[in-house]
Amino acid sequence: MSLMHAIDVAGTGMNAQQLRLNTIASNLANAETVAGSPEEAYRSRQPVFAAALHHAQGGYPGQGGPQPATTPNWAERGGPVDRVSPVSFQRQFFGAHPAGLNGTHHAPLHDPWASPSPSVPVFMPGVVESDAEIEPIYKPHHPMADENGYVYRSNVNTVEEMTNMISASRSFQNNIEVMNTSRDLMMETLRLGR
Repeated sequence: MSLMHAIDVAGTGMNAQQLRLNTIASNLANAETVAGSPEEAYRSRQPVFAAALHHAQGGYPGQGGPQPATTPNWAERGGPVDRVSPVSFQRQFFGAHPAGLNGTHHAPLHDPWASPSPSVPVFMPGVVESDAEIEPIYKPHHPMADENGYVYRSNVNTVEEMTNMISASRSFQNNIEVMNTSRDLMMETLRLGR
């Protein structure tokens, strides 16, 4: 594996943590919002990272391991979460070639789960909503209260979100360190010929 692959993989990790920080910001901004019904209340959002999803389901396509018959409960509320490999997901939603590439003379997509490889990037199939209970609050004089005098607060747990923010920040910093180390090693390699 070349050092450029390490930089590429670290870049996908940084993109994943940026998405995670965006969902955390959205959750914290809406933590105290209320609605007139549980259906309208804001629900906490969490990103899905494909590598973690495949691992949680017991294996990767093409590498053995049990494949579940049903989608995990935590994924059901957020809509369909594909159990195929991330490259198949990319083909399904972005066509035969990676997003942003035009023309017909591109190498076929490589599925990192087709064979063991030390270079496995992070893929982000989407975002799911939490199925945690929406809290009713009795405020009969609130303009959004229902006929029973209740408003419904979002199910965002601010302590959990702050912990997630610290974790995302550390992960982002770790990926930056991987990039810096790879760059330094490449520079040292170039100096060998002097």
